[in-house]
Amino acid sequence: MKRRRVGSVMTDEVVRARSGTPAAQLACWLREYDINGLPVVDADDRVIGVVSATDLARAARGAAGSGDLTAGAVMSAPARTVRADDSVVRAARLMSASGIERLPVVDEEARLIGMLTRRDVLRIFARADAEIHEEVSDDILVRALWLSPTSVAVSVHDGVVTLGGSLESSGQVALAVRMTRQVDGVTAVVNRLTYRHEAPWRQRA
Repeated sequence: MKRRRVGSVMTDEVVRARSGTPAAQLACWLREYDINGLPVVDADDRVIGVVSATDLARAARGAAGSGDLTAGAVMSAPARTVRADDSVVRAARLMSASGIERLPVVDEEARLIGMLTRRDVLRIFARADAEIHEEVSDDILVRALWLSPTSVAVSVHDGVVTLGGSLESSGQVALAVRMTRQVDGVTAVVNRLTYRHEAPWRQRA
């Protein structure tokens, strides 16, 4: 069981601009590709900023219709970026905290390799109940915790996972619940598990 990584859900074919790209061309790309923003890169493909539709509209109003606007003049900089091996959860939190809809994905040298949008993130967290059930039952309970497939009853409804059954120790119960909560798409865990023995560290406490 692993957290989804940015590299597994990002778009790797990215429309990108240079600092000198005219604003009119940027607006055409946004319409043509049905996107709300795009990264601005330098000659080495390193991300230096991001241009959104909001940036273009604001700049156009301030320039009173000037045709000399370029990506370098209207972009938001420095750009907030993520790496391909970052978790989707971390990226989602960065988007929420920054109030942005997209994040350029960069390599170790800050070069553009992809784009992550809020739509990509929502697609992960809107997983089907059946897919969540399979991951909890197979990846967590059987493969990670080495439990019998029949020892825990798992049901999933709208992302809420209910665990029922009896395990050997309270430590197993706590671990099963904690790992289930970490599965992408799980919104809550209802714990109906019982146990036969208290975990040793709880007994000493």
